[in-house]
Amino acid sequence: MKMKKFIALLTVAGMTATMAVGCGSSSNETSDNAADTNTESSDSSLSGTITAAGSSALKPLADDAADSFLNDHPDVSITIDAGGSGEGLKQVSEGTVDIGNSDVAAEDKLDETAAKELVDHQVCVVTMAPIVNKDVAEAGVKSLTKEQLISIFTGKTTNWKDVGGPDEDIVLVTRPESSGTRATFQKYALDGNEEASNTSMETDDSGVLLTNVKSTNGAIGYVALSYLTGDAGVETVAIDDVEPTLENTYSGKYPVWTFEHMYTKGEPNEVTKAFLDYITGDEYGAQMEKLGYGVASKMTATEH
Repeated sequence: MKMKKFIALLTVAGMTATMAVGCGSSSNETSDNAADTNTESSDSSLSGTITAAGSSALKPLADDAADSFLNDHPDVSITIDAGGSGEGLKQVSEGTVDIGNSDVAAEDKLDETAAKELVDHQVCVVTMAPIVNKDVAEAGVKSLTKEQLISIFTGKTTNWKDVGGPDEDIVLVTRPESSGTRATFQKYALDGNEEASNTSMETDDSGVLLTNVKSTNGAIGYVALSYLTGDAGVETVAIDDVEPTLENTYSGKYPVWTFEHMYTKGEPNEVTKAFLDYITGDEYGAQMEKLGYGVASKMTATEH
């Protein structure tokens, strides 16, 4: 029987979550469940280390894929940090990690020369949803027009009563400028309008943002659907009466989505390529939707 170890490290100072997964085993037995379409994942002799950093929106998928990948590759060690898309792109550009996870294209965060050195591996579709504390939703805020959403996030509307909610201050829970989630939300939900950051409630981690919205009356923020697959303790808000769901994303009705990228500096080495092939392959694709991510091939619209 193969064994695997998981080491979870929460770095409070950086507000990032780290998942290091690896295992050691002397067994050379291959997995009976390896897919015929993914020969790389059936090679249990593969060994080495993979480091990745960046998008917190993509991290749950990367962690889960690493877990599955290690079932067939017990001698591979994978460490995945969050930190935001900008940080992931910076680190892969500098060569300090093998993979930079990003919600945005490399040229949006790096200069032209650095961006051209990176190779894009498009992984999936991610949908970003506005979320509010349950007290706001229970008071009647189930949907906001795009104009109302823009007014709230630019700091012009400061009380929920002005958009049909309770007589309560609106508390913005935000992401820093390095965040790809913020960039996606700003571009597609706020029509490019600059977000009024609340520095006292700004966090570089989607999981922490979710917790802050959950525990703060009057709070509103935004996270990827991957953080809302269970009872997250918050409520999503529709935009112009369109719910943030994968179905509405696939059909083109819901506008706040983007492709997720895993960048390497030049072509990846053998072990990194095997992991990228696995996460983008048919065997793992069926798992994506269970985790709240969209399969790129199902998109009706490829641009918006």
